[in-house]
Parts: sequence; structure tokens; C-alpha cells
Amino acid sequence: MLSAFLTGFILGFSLILAIGAQNSFVLRQGLMGRHVFTVALFCSLSDALLISIGIAGISIFLNNYIDLVSDWLFGISAIWLAGYGLLRLRDAINGNSALVIESASSNGLTSTLSFLAVLTFANPHVYLDTVVLIGSVSQQFPGNTKLAYAIGASLASFVFFFSLAYGAKLLSPTMQKPTAWRLLDSFIAFVMFTLAIKVAQIGSWF
Repeated sequence: MLSAFLTGFILGFSLILAIGAQNSFVLRQGLMGRHVFTVALFCSLSDALLISIGIAGISIFLNNYIDLVSDWLFGISAIWLAGYGLLRLRDAINGNSALVIESASSNGLTSTLSFLAVLTFANPHVYLDTVVLIGSVSQQFPGNTKLAYAIGASLASFVFFFSLAYGAKLLSPTMQKPTAWRLLDSFIAFVMFTLAIKVAQIGSWF
């Protein structure tokens, strides 16, 4: 149970760490002190919803075929995770990561959430990460351990977004330094490669 929870938490946290438009927007709101709690809660709940859909949907879809396709599913997931690891390793070597804060205006709560909804649900990567990848990896866990995995992955989003939103003023100076991004990307790459090996082993690929 604990292993499933930690796997979900580590995978969820690692996938969400890369700074993109959504994370930059949350960071900006934190720096400005505008709708901080609501923005963090919206992002966290959105991730939790998509993660739940992914885990439940894939479980139902593959219920009668899991024994036939599970090894291939784990193999594809391992390749996907390794691909993420290579991208982060490349960025760690080249120093490509950067902190880019969105400049869009977002004074009112309605306009803030509307803009955030577009950033969240119009991004195809969010579905690939939460619905497909996290959902696929969940197939290694039976019964209640799958629930623990889902809770872990969802909790990672809550921890990340609330930490980012409320710690924005503390994080911003540090994350302006290229060295900090190199260390972060290196750590993410290590986590991704470790998870890729674990998933590949479960799928009996080696």
C-alpha cells in the first residue's frame, strides 16, 4: 500500500515539476498575491480529476484484456518515462530550462479562473501525463493499492501547486539561477529513469 502511494506521489510530482504556462501562471499569481488559494486549489482539483479519470477509465477499458496487453502497456510506459528523463537530462546538460512568467492580465477571479482553465485543459500534455501515463502505470497495482496510488499521484499535485503558489516569493530568486534548474532537471531525470526501469521490470522486459 505504501509502495503504491509513494510511486504515485513521486511519478505525479516528477511529471508536474517542469515549468510550463500553467505553472508559470500559478507562480505569477503567488508573486502578486492574487487569488492564491483559489488558483492552487483549481489546479490541484483539475489534476486529481484527470488522474481519477485516467486510472478508472483505463482500468475499465482494459479490464478483460489486462493479462494480454499489460506487458506491452508497461513497456510503452517505460519508454515514455525514459523519454521524459532524456529530455530533462538534455536540459540539465544544456541549461535550457528557464523561469518564464506569463504577462497576461488577470485581476478578477472569474477572468483568472477562465484563463487558468484554458491553460489547463487546452494543453494536450496534461492528458498524456495524467490520463494516459499515470493511468497506465496504475495497472501494476491491484485492488486497494490502486486507490493508494491514485491518492499519492493526486496529493502530489496539491503539494506542488500550494507550495508553488505560497512559496513563490521565496522560490523566484533561486529559480532564476541556471544552476538551480540544472540540479532540478538532473533530479527529475534520475527519478524518471528509475521509474522507467521499475515499470519495465514489472512488464518482464528485462
